[in-house]
Amino acid sequence: MTSSLPAIDTAIPLGPGPRAVLLDMDGTLVDTEGFWWDAEVEVFGALGHELAEEHREVVVGGPMTRSAGYLIEVTGADITLDELRVLLNATFLRRVDAGVPLMPGARRLLTELAAHEIPTALVSASHRAVMDRMIASIGPEHFAFTVAGDELSHTKPHPAPYLTAAARLGAEPGECVAVEDTTTGVASAEAAGCRVVAVPSVAPIPAAVGRTVVASLEEVDLAFLRSVAAAPVAGTIGRPAGLGPAASPVLP
Repeated sequence: MTSSLPAIDTAIPLGPGPRAVLLDMDGTLVDTEGFWWDAEVEVFGALGHELAEEHREVVVGGPMTRSAGYLIEVTGADITLDELRVLLNATFLRRVDAGVPLMPGARRLLTELAAHEIPTALVSASHRAVMDRMIASIGPEHFAFTVAGDELSHTKPHPAPYLTAAARLGAEPGECVAVEDTTTGVASAEAAGCRVVAVPSVAPIPAAVGRTVVASLEEVDLAFLRSVAAAPVAGTIGRPAGLGPAASPVLP
């Protein structure tokens, strides 16, 4: 199991920020948002219910308890929350065990952050059992600290996961750049006080104060993250000035 404890004597770089990078997992580093939805569709289909596409945007990126509870409510399925969570986890893990693809640009970004010794944390709403299987594919060596959704009393969109990660890496939240793919994750990181790079996976995310929206991790490198960390706190869309062509706006 990947330890959720930080690396000992994690070095904070003295050069331009960010002092730490905090990364979401599902839909950001690994292409699994579709896995969760497919698992939900499969489980509810077996229960005799068809999930509408409109429900997908509601549950994407959220903690399982909230998502499962919502789906029980809208479908009227005759199943308890605990029973549903067991079914969803088992169905999802079966899909994960067949292979987890990384998002475009994820491997390059992780390699660059490690090469420059930028303290990096993985911050997920997924449970530890699920998260550790993913980390095995991503590479545990890339992270000084990891936090799962079932390890804190509050998970996303509460700020606790990002506040915890920043503290364990010895950085103030405002010195960190968080990378997220959903409105739930963005809300968590922003509530903690982090600057945010949003890479929408399913539902669109608008630009806002302290938030930069890009179309893919292929547009995100260390120079980009340093520019985000150094820029005035103001909403931007796409690549900050001086780093090449702007990314395509991602708006509702």
